[in-house]
Formats: sequence, C-alpha cells, structure tokens
Amino acid sequence: MQKTPEKYQTLIDAETWSFIRQTETWYPADAIDFSIARQRKIYDAMCREFYQGHPPGIQTEDVFIDSADYQIPVRHYTKEGSTADTRVIYFHGGGFVVGGLQSHDDVCSEICSVTGYPVSAVDYRLSPEHAHPAAFNDAMAAVESLAKGNLILCGDSAGGNLAACVSHAVRGRAAIAKKILGQVLIYPGLGGEMSEGSYITHAHAPMLTTQDIRFYSMIRTGGVMVSGDPTAAPLHDTDFSDLPATIVVSAECDPLSDDGKHYCSKVHDGGGRAQWFNETGLVHGYLRGRTTVKRARLSFERILGCIEMIGNGGWDY
Repeated sequence: MQKTPEKYQTLIDAETWSFIRQTETWYPADAIDFSIARQRKIYDAMCREFYQGHPPGIQTEDVFIDSADYQIPVRHYTKEGSTADTRVIYFHGGGFVVGGLQSHDDVCSEICSVTGYPVSAVDYRLSPEHAHPAAFNDAMAAVESLAKGNLILCGDSAGGNLAACVSHAVRGRAAIAKKILGQVLIYPGLGGEMSEGSYITHAHAPMLTTQDIRFYSMIRTGGVMVSGDPTAAPLHDTDFSDLPATIVVSAECDPLSDDGKHYCSKVHDGGGRAQWFNETGLVHGYLRGRTTVKRARLSFERILGCIEMIGNGGWDY
C-alpha cells in the first residue's frame, strides 16, 4: 500500500483527517482488493455510520421507472408546503460499483429541504454485473421519464459523470434539452487524461487514488478501454456547445480535481456558462463529512446555493 505523501499533513486540516480516519475504519484504503460483494457490504456499513436522517417535513416515495430492459428504482423527495416545480435528479457516487438509494438518502433529503425543490434519486444498475452503457442508459431513461418540467441534473463522483453524460446526449432532443436548466457536478470523474495533472500530483491522495480510478474505470466497462465515447467520458466529446449552465465542485486533494477544471473550460469555450470550484484541503467523498468538517459544510452550502440559483434562473458567476 502506498504511503500517504507528507504534503497532505499541511494541505488537509485536523477535522478532515478525523473524517478520513473514521471513513477508513469502515472502508479501508485497500478496499479495491476486496471482492465486489465485500466492497458493497462495507460501503453500505460506512454510509450507515455517517447517515444523518431526514430534516423535518420531508416526504419520500419509492417508485419504478420503466426502461427498455430494466425497472429503475427511483426515490422521490418532496418538502411539505413547497410549491417549487423545478426537479433535481440526483445520481449517486460509488465508482459505478457501490451505492444506491440509501447511500445518499440523507444528502438528497437535505437538498430537498434547503432548496424546496423536489428531488428524484436514481438507482441505476451497477458494474460488474451490468457493464457500460447500462448505468448511462438508466440515467437517460430516468431523465426522459421525469422531463415533464424543469430539471437540474446533479450527482457526485460517478453520479456527476452520469449527469454530464446525459447533458451531452440530450442536446439533439430539444424537448428534453430545453428543460435542463443546469448541472451541478460534485467531484466528478469526467474521463480526464490519467498521465498528467492532478492524476499525477494527487495520485496517492487519501480517500481516492489514481489506481482506484483505473480499477473502477475498467470494472465499469467490463475490462475494455473506452475512448472517444462521451456517454462514458464527457471530456472525450468533440462538441461542448449548447450545454446547460454548469457548476463543478471539486476537491483539491483528489486525482479527479483537474477533470472539473478542464470540463468547465471546454463548456465555456463552447459558448456556455460554467464555473469551477476547487475546494481547498478537501478530499474525495467529503459530502459525508459535512456535519463534522467545517470546510465540507461550507462546500455543501455552496452546492445547495448553486442548485437554488440555477433553479431560480439566475447566474451569479
């Protein structure tokens, strides 16, 4: 196992280190060496350890959305008394291997509570049982089904990837594309070049390494290297025009951080609105630390504000 570089002793503050150690108690740094079944078991246990429950006034309903070959579980969140009709569609993280409706249940409920917007969490199919493009197909089917009003696409890590992939794919379908007001991507993996930038400078970051990313990328595709496919890697697209308003929030101490920078630059160059935030001293997966780590809490407040801003039709950047 690679020793954590000394630079993180100064980049990462004490609160974040405490969160990292607590996480690794449940989901150790070498988890990719475990079987998929064991990874899922310990990931679910870790999520239960950090679970914050629902704020008052949040109601949920579990439904299924029919796709061509799968019934997609979806959890709808609504806030009592809210009349907001812009819907947030949330895709959970987990490397396309772990996670589900429960892993990000509290995050989705808090988004609903603070913004007042209804939220729909999508339980897309996981790898290796279902290789790419299964997760993308489920994400597309969910958006198609829910595009009855204005939408904001949101997700963290693998979920941020799916949100962006859908934003690219629907551009040729005006009836759906015009309803997507924006996308808010939280430490997403967007298919950046792994031999340069943050993939090198933060190759051995706590919580996620470049080796981990390679592992999950290959699991997702059934062991096949995918290139030039924007349904898997939005940064591989050749056209960045006509994309919705884009916010990317990355963690500084994360191999994926430059994906956000490069993606926002390409959206901007394509004539769109995009803003990248690289959160100082934070690590991949920090949303779970939002109640104990001040930096994570402030970042989550930023994310909530961005979602609300896009839903209100504004752009402050």
